[in-house]
Amino acid sequence: MPPDTIASLLAEGQSRIAASGSASPLLDARLLLQHATGLSREDMILDPGRTVATAAADHFRRMIRRREGREPVSRILGGREFYGRMFTVTPDVLDPRPDTEALIDAALAIMEPGCHILDLGTGSGAIAITLLAERPDATGVTTDVSAAALAVAQENARSLGVADRLGFALGPWFEPVTGRFGLIVSNPPYIRHDEIASLAPDVRDFDPHAALDGGPDGLAPYRHIARDAGRFLTGGGRVLVEIGAGQANDVAAIFAACGFQEAVRRLDLGGHVRCLGFHQA
Repeated sequence: MPPDTIASLLAEGQSRIAASGSASPLLDARLLLQHATGLSREDMILDPGRTVATAAADHFRRMIRRREGREPVSRILGGREFYGRMFTVTPDVLDPRPDTEALIDAALAIMEPGCHILDLGTGSGAIAITLLAERPDATGVTTDVSAAALAVAQENARSLGVADRLGFALGPWFEPVTGRFGLIVSNPPYIRHDEIASLAPDVRDFDPHAALDGGPDGLAPYRHIARDAGRFLTGGGRVLVEIGAGQANDVAAIFAACGFQEAVRRLDLGGHVRCLGFHQA
């Protein structure tokens, strides 16, 4: 039997993952093979005929079996790259998506020097930690209803060097919060409750449902945020929220009813409105 090589393992992994229904089988296989072998993408491109040790090949095939079961690559590897930084992810937190980078871009464009931010429902901490890492003069507070999620966010803050500028509060929405903030950000649950069962297995079976379920119409979290945000904003402060595809007008109306005016609208990579920003009218 011929030895396993980079090229043969990539082809095997891509074929098996494609058969399971993944939309990105080659990328998935490459990331898993990089992890199994310790090689970089460049190493694999430059030397596809390189022989892979048996232990590494076996490890790769075990990970491929997990991906065939639609477990996300980030769950298998225990981390996800977001805005150029690696975040630990566990079953307790939402897997950060590239679409959320639209909110990061919008926030960075409006943050004042020394901005104090509040991140509601932080999960892995990807939003708050990224903003503080990009703006070394900024400080922040994060909240989450899950103590396990906050523990993940705290670990990410330590590993990415912002723990001394970021606080963590356990509780729903604004309940554990004191003080005022120049920027309030959130990627809240926004999937309609009756749509969760029809989500892709990668999401439905591996992301915590509490981080997905936005109630009967998917808009319940925005009502909580819009109702109370004004009490926690400094003069001239802003609110930025991630939204689901097609929700822009409904979310804007919810904030308008609570005295806010839309000021920011950002598209994601697929051309959907993914982030809305508001200030008090």
